[in-house]
Amino acid sequence: MKNLILTVRCESKRGIVSATASFLADMGCNIVDSSQFDDLSTKAFFMRTSFIPETGATLEKLEEAFKAVADEHGMEFEFFDPANKVKTVIMVSRFGHCLNDILYRWRIGALPIDIVAVVSNHRDYEKLVMDNDLPFHHISIKDGDKKAAEDELMDLVESTGAELIVLARYMQVLSDTLCQKMSGRIINIHHSFLPSFKGANPYKQAFQRGVKLIGATAHYVTADLDEGPIIEQDTARVTHAQSAPDYVAIGRDVECQVLSRAIHAHVQQRTCLTGNRVIVFPASPGAYASERMG
Repeated sequence: MKNLILTVRCESKRGIVSATASFLADMGCNIVDSSQFDDLSTKAFFMRTSFIPETGATLEKLEEAFKAVADEHGMEFEFFDPANKVKTVIMVSRFGHCLNDILYRWRIGALPIDIVAVVSNHRDYEKLVMDNDLPFHHISIKDGDKKAAEDELMDLVESTGAELIVLARYMQVLSDTLCQKMSGRIINIHHSFLPSFKGANPYKQAFQRGVKLIGATAHYVTADLDEGPIIEQDTARVTHAQSAPDYVAIGRDVECQVLSRAIHAHVQQRTCLTGNRVIVFPASPGAYASERMG
């Protein structure tokens, strides 16, 4: 028997958890993991529940039957089958560490996504992508026509049925139109722990300021560059004895880890956008397991 996931969002009030748990029990489902959060500032309630349908209830049957509970409590809800991997487009420019890390985690099953295309504005990683039996698409801005390039990208997204775009150090700014169209479905890795060091060479800027912590931030993409809702962050400690190139090397490792954790949280339906914040629920037991790990 496999786990299914139910996510709920509604106004915070009494009886929501009870109603949801009672429904699942009545449908022959056993809850194995559940997380919830009341945002007291907005009076919004969020919940993610992982459960096993022990008597054969299907996703379709659960969705139809839950509508009555959702209507009663004003819920927005979705049921998910984690076995249906999220179709994902990876975008990269000339820094390949995040792409390599994603491909490795994908190959061993540690990152449960279905990579439907890798897009780049350069050809540096075409062979790497093809060697992994994945389709590579070279989409560059020709004669300054950014709209044509983004139209080509959106044609690819629509033709592949992609549900997520991952910017794995893709060094082109996406337009407001694209960001709005794919709102909540584009994840970027920002090579800085805080947005204090923007633009080119953030690690050099950090080195010149003598910082003692460097890190990375994964966030959903909005029209405000590098300031979208934050999904995941991490840091590494450095000292005055290290050079700017050391900062870059250390930072690369942090970027890879932070980006993969953000992707994992998104595809496991553990993220909830609320305003400019992201609620990130903990992973369910076994969510990181892979038969090829060891």
